[in-house]
Amino acid sequence: MRQWQNIPLYGRIIIALVLGIITGLLLGDRAALLAVPGKLVLRLLGALAPALILAAIVHTFMTTNLGGPLAGRLPRLLLLNTLVAITVGLTVANVIQPGHGAGLTPPSPPEEASKSANPLALFLENVPKSLLGPLGDDGKVIGVIFIAVAFGMALRQERARPLGTVGHLVELFLDSLITILHWIIAVVPLAVFGIVASIVGTEGFVQFKALGMFVVSVLLALAIQTVYYLVRIRFGSWVSPGQLLRGGRDALVMAFSTASSTATMPVTYASLKEKVGLREQSASMGALVGANFNNDGTALYEAMAALFVAQMIGMDLSLQQQMLVVLTSIIASVGAAGIPEAGLVTMTMVFTAVGLPVQYIPVLLTVDWFLDRCRTAINVMGDMNVSCLLDGKRKEETS
Repeated sequence: MRQWQNIPLYGRIIIALVLGIITGLLLGDRAALLAVPGKLVLRLLGALAPALILAAIVHTFMTTNLGGPLAGRLPRLLLLNTLVAITVGLTVANVIQPGHGAGLTPPSPPEEASKSANPLALFLENVPKSLLGPLGDDGKVIGVIFIAVAFGMALRQERARPLGTVGHLVELFLDSLITILHWIIAVVPLAVFGIVASIVGTEGFVQFKALGMFVVSVLLALAIQTVYYLVRIRFGSWVSPGQLLRGGRDALVMAFSTASSTATMPVTYASLKEKVGLREQSASMGALVGANFNNDGTALYEAMAALFVAQMIGMDLSLQQQMLVVLTSIIASVGAAGIPEAGLVTMTMVFTAVGLPVQYIPVLLTVDWFLDRCRTAINVMGDMNVSCLLDGKRKEETS
């Protein structure tokens, strides 16, 4: 078991993918039952996501220093970059339509008879859809027990932590949710195995061919976003695009290798200040403050993933629904930098907002381990872009 946990998550997902394909081929239609564990994991993620995003955003605003003369420009730059990223993602997904023709069968609505006849479905129905749901009108005692046990176990190691301020309480709540998230992430490979086996056994391989087009589409959109960043820097800053790429390559490589913009934050700041030559305030505002709000690559990916799954199941998202995807992606991306596997968490919110079935998210996870690294590098490049624009068109001379 320890050896399994020592394998990186993407490695475990790849193993689960291979085993899922083999199992699906062997079992055929009987593999449909294996989708239940995947649905359970996604139900848990869906319940955790709103509270986790809420706690992350509150914590971000409480702990981030937004003072100084550049603070007024920072939100405008961050919002513009995120809007451009989502627009690029939606445009590429609408033009290429990578999920078109995949032929996935849309999930049928749950039937009361099957719930009573299938113990697994009945158990799944008692897993809370939201943290506050069992405490409100739905009144499911089993859901209350789920929540009580999860928080009881998560808070055991924190029971001696002193709580002197409201900030300490918010931090404790966020840390507890992240602890529970780690437990759910640990069984994500099981969800991938079950969903992949079910799809291969009942639907075949057509949708996996569509995944290849999805990867190409996302990489194209990320490349367009990169060009946008460099053009903005060329005309809005004294830094040249080549100078930024040379000076910031350590941060970009680390972002790609770690898939964490938070872990890359100190390297990004040091690269901007020492190698590119930005002022300390510009470098810190973009790399340290902006990184908590600026997740352009993640927002772009969420929007494209929503359209891709909609195309796979033959569901047309209206312009209003796509605008809702934009709004949800922006809100969900704020404060997501510090959340482990943030794309997986925020994706459940985006899908739910427009009525897309979250049960197909594990299909995306088969390529997400690679795309996560690519979009994290774009997140970091967005931070560097903001820092350069804040520094202005004239370099400050130092004596």
